[in-house]
Amino acid sequence: MNIPQNLYYTKEHEWLRLEADNTAFIGITDYAQKELGDIVYIEIETVGQTLAQNEVFGTVEAVKTVSDLYLPVSAEILSFNTELNSTPDKVNNDAYGEGWLVKVRVTNTDELNALMKSEQYSALVG
Repeated sequence: MNIPQNLYYTKEHEWLRLEADNTAFIGITDYAQKELGDIVYIEIETVGQTLAQNEVFGTVEAVKTVSDLYLPVSAEILSFNTELNSTPDKVNNDAYGEGWLVKVRVTNTDELNALMKSEQYSALVG
């Protein structure tokens, strides 16, 4: 299972990659996409909004289920990966790269301390 060391993780299986300017990319983990199966649609209607940590920022729809997406930290949703409109399977094929979901501006970097590092996430998903 692919669990990059340079990311932060949540128990809800989202990942966060922090950039130098306090922006971040957020997606779902390789483990999550495997558990969901073939992803057919992603709905993000929160672009432009500022949400609190753990608020739902969208949904991901797989063949058999729909799952909420939870914001790992308080942030303003800057953009949605519009490539996923036509090719949502990028999340299945490249969860940590082209399959990113949203770009955000982190509004409370202290909340990063509540997230897991790769070793902790690896232990969670075993």
